[in-house]
Amino acid sequence: MADEHDVKSSRHQESPPDPSRRRFLKGVGIAGAGAAIADHLAQTAEAEATAARAEAAKLPTAGPLELALDVNGRRRAVSVEPRTTLLNALRNHLEPAVTGPKLVCDQGTCGACTVLLDGKPVYSCLVLAADAAGKKVTTVEGLGTPEQPNAVQAAFVEQDALMCGFCTPGFVTTVTAYLKKNPNPTLAEVREACKGNFCRCGTYPRVFEAALAAAKGTVSDK
Repeated sequence: MADEHDVKSSRHQESPPDPSRRRFLKGVGIAGAGAAIADHLAQTAEAEATAARAEAAKLPTAGPLELALDVNGRRRAVSVEPRTTLLNALRNHLEPAVTGPKLVCDQGTCGACTVLLDGKPVYSCLVLAADAAGKKVTTVEGLGTPEQPNAVQAAFVEQDALMCGFCTPGFVTTVTAYLKKNPNPTLAEVREACKGNFCRCGTYPRVFEAALAAAKGTVSDK
C-alpha cells in the first residue's frame, strides 16, 4: 500500500503545467506575429500606392519640372518643383507674374484663387502646376482689361460689387464661366453658382446684382 501511495504522489508531482497558460502564451505569440505581418502589409501597400501614383502622373518625385503653361492665350515656360500649385506658379514663378488669382485660404474653401482650366472654374491652390500643363489656363486678366473689360467686369464696377478686392477676381471668373453655361439665370441660380466663393466684406447682394446685370445685357462689353 505504501508503494502504491508513493507512485500516486510521484505522478501528481510530475503532472504537466496548466494548459491554459500554454494557450495564453501561444495566443500572444500568434497575435504578435499577426500584428507584425499586418503592419508590414500596410507599409507595403502604402509604398505601392505611392509608386503607382507617381507612375500614373509620370512625374519625378524631386527636382525641378520644366513646364509650358498656356496662360491667357500665351505660352509661358516655368520651372517648378513637382509639388508646386498652379496658384504658386502663376504668382511666384512667372515673369511677369500673374497676380489676379489671390492666395487667401490656401485650402480650396474661399474661391479667391479661382481660374478657368479649359473653361471650367477650379481652385488654383488645389491644382498642381504640372496638372495644368497642356490645358488652357484663363485668369481674370485674360477675361478683359481695364480699358476693355468684359461684361461681368464692367457690371462689377457699375454695381459697386467691389470692396477689399481680394475675392473679386474669383467672383468675376466664376460668374463669367457660369453665364456662358447659363446666360439667363435667376437670382437663386446665381447664388448657387457663387456658393464656392466667399466675400468677407459681405458684398454678396452687389455681386449678385452685377451678375444679373451682365446676364441681362444691361451692361455691354466695352
